[in-house]
Amino acid sequence: MARLAGVDLPRNKRGVIGLTYIYGIGPSTAKAILDKAGIDENTKVEKWTDENIKILSRIIADEYKTEGQLKAEVQMNIKRLMDIGCYRGLRHRKGLPLRGQRTRTNARTRKGKRKTVANKKKATK
Repeated sequence: MARLAGVDLPRNKRGVIGLTYIYGIGPSTAKAILDKAGIDENTKVEKWTDENIKILSRIIADEYKTEGQLKAEVQMNIKRLMDIGCYRGLRHRKGLPLRGQRTRTNARTRKGKRKTVANKKKATK
């Protein structure tokens, strides 16, 4: 079992796909890391040697922000936006979409489950 940056990588996947299980590493970054380490991207994770894992671990730790460090930085950026009170910060605070999407319909992912509002009843004479 290969363990890099605190994540157990799936053994039966290609190396370039296995590295994407680490938060902060996507397909192009995974390819760049494997090229730098001199490992073929089609090699399965289970075929990596201990030396390969050591090299990958060093490259990831030295050159990339991943997992907890990256998540903390993203949360600090969001908190900064909310503190300065900019438009994006206010949208974060209210739990609404940030990037100009419509909210009259859709936007359920950000807004959550629908809350039905009842109509007012007309008074009888």
